[in-house]
Amino acid sequence: MAQEPPQLPAVHEAWLPREHALHRPRHGGRQLTALICAVVFFATPTLMWVFGARPGEIENHRLAGFPSLGDGWAFFTGLPSWATDQLTFRAAAIQAADGISETVFGESAPHDQSGSTNSGPLPGSPPPAGGEPAPVNGGTGPLDQAGYRQVIEGSNGWLYYGIDAEAKCAPSRQLTETIARIKELRDIVQSSGRKFVWVVPPDKSTMVPQFLPASYPGKDCQQAAEAPLWAQVDGAGAVDLRAALQEAERQLGHPVYHPNDTHWTDEGGLVMAAATANAVEPGVTQTWKWGPVGSYTVSADLPPLLGKHGDKTNVVYDLRPDGITDRAGKISEIDTPVVSNGPPLTGMVGKKTLVYGDSFTMASSRYLTGAFSNLTMLAFYTNKTSQAQAIDEFVNSDVVVLETVERSVSGGYLPFFDEGLLNSLRAKLAQHPLR
Repeated sequence: MAQEPPQLPAVHEAWLPREHALHRPRHGGRQLTALICAVVFFATPTLMWVFGARPGEIENHRLAGFPSLGDGWAFFTGLPSWATDQLTFRAAAIQAADGISETVFGESAPHDQSGSTNSGPLPGSPPPAGGEPAPVNGGTGPLDQAGYRQVIEGSNGWLYYGIDAEAKCAPSRQLTETIARIKELRDIVQSSGRKFVWVVPPDKSTMVPQFLPASYPGKDCQQAAEAPLWAQVDGAGAVDLRAALQEAERQLGHPVYHPNDTHWTDEGGLVMAAATANAVEPGVTQTWKWGPVGSYTVSADLPPLLGKHGDKTNVVYDLRPDGITDRAGKISEIDTPVVSNGPPLTGMVGKKTLVYGDSFTMASSRYLTGAFSNLTMLAFYTNKTSQAQAIDEFVNSDVVVLETVERSVSGGYLPFFDEGLLNSLRAKLAQHPLR
């Protein structure tokens, strides 16, 4: 007769004698506490939503949308981002964490310890670890690089963009290669009969180092790389704005960069506009006059990288190139070509000029339109303008101004180094030379 398989006891395992091998206590009080916590955590956001509370954009990106079931496995990987962004009390939680951290440790909670991300004021890409630095992502955007900080918190409330240090310590290209590629672009433009000007705005950490903390990731290699970088930039014939910015700071009595933003103030935009115009036509700005006419307040770009919000206020100026007529324009988005045409005045460059730059061109756009009577501004990092359209803007210009912020040069984060673009540009400009 076959032996019946053993059966589990007919009672709950918690009711078995303690000596029994299958005995498991209930832990009823702990289970109830855990259940209450879970209900509160998941139900509270839902109830807040029902009663009108909505999550806000507290970081440098739009709120993540609910992933589509048609995305396959990406549906599951996209859920955490959506769930995190939809927490209506997240901003308050971040503020509470900061308050506790400030009270206990004397510093803000480190919300950005995981390294840089693709959301930042300016694209840039650190390299893979080890070996010869090589281009990644075409040099168009930062990758996570553990150990560096997105935002370096200095004294007196000053914040610095961590890529300033990371770009010098972990570049995606050697500086010599970056300079060689820019010289190649210059040769392509000049061989077609066009004028080429290269302008390099310095990083805030270069111009206002006095508020940097005593120690932060990358400090030593950043400082060691700064002088060699500018020596090569100056040797390549770039327009170095450091001295003019220092003079503006001396006259104003304060830095021309914002404490909580990686960009300069409107005074920096005036400096760039004047230096660029003089590089194209030396002495053209001798008749310039300008003065403050108001102010405006907008969101600063560094606090969102810490999960916070902050504003910056700019003094706005008029710009009278002939000493009489105000030709200052407005701050313009340059993801697509922005064209500014007007009757040329004394003190303005009349040649058809393309400024091919980054966010510092956008921050200076109000005053560039007062310096050039026939101007096109376009971002080199945009995906809203095709490569063919960008090349057409080169063809339609007599002068090409390339503007690249210091960190993009030191890190090699410049997408127009693509061989396909350079070869297409060379061929197109050769077909349309200036006589």
